[in-house]
Amino acid sequence: MYGLELWRPFTAACFLGPPSIGWLMNAYYLFEYGSSLERAFGTAQHLVFILLQVAFLSLFSAFFGQPFFAQSVITSMLHVLSRSMPNQQVKWLIFTVPYWTLPYGLMASDVLQAGNAAAALPHVLGILSGHLYYFHKKVWPRMDGGEDWLVPPAFLTRIVEGGDRSKAKDSISIALKTRKKGKGKKLGS
Repeated sequence: MYGLELWRPFTAACFLGPPSIGWLMNAYYLFEYGSSLERAFGTAQHLVFILLQVAFLSLFSAFFGQPFFAQSVITSMLHVLSRSMPNQQVKWLIFTVPYWTLPYGLMASDVLQAGNAAAALPHVLGILSGHLYYFHKKVWPRMDGGEDWLVPPAFLTRIVEGGDRSKAKDSISIALKTRKKGKGKKLGS
């Protein structure tokens, strides 16, 4: 980054390439798996994930000479999701495959389309950065003496999640717990 151009990592993470079928597929993957990750971990944790991926991939991409890394961000999302629920079946193109194979299938698909093994580099970088996140979020805290240092700060959770939303969730859960449950009536009688 020359001259404190702090937006450059974010634009490099957002550039999916020129409009094409591949661009549409990448935009779909970004939406589908990004929203799945956000639903699984929460909005604040998803924001922490994105910021860490931009930081990791900025370093990795600069080291390997990759100017754009949106494909790596998508692959890192896929890797974290596939590690979180490896045996879940997911539909990819026309195939139903276990989730753990999806990042590798996407990498193999891009390599076959490009006809060049160098097309695997963005996926490898995404898998590495996703694994760094997954290890420090899920594996390290379970080890003896490990600590989850990727917890979003409370102020970020308040801003992003919204305090009213959690109050609404609490009031709904209280209402469901305190509702009266009767025998009910059989339908048609």
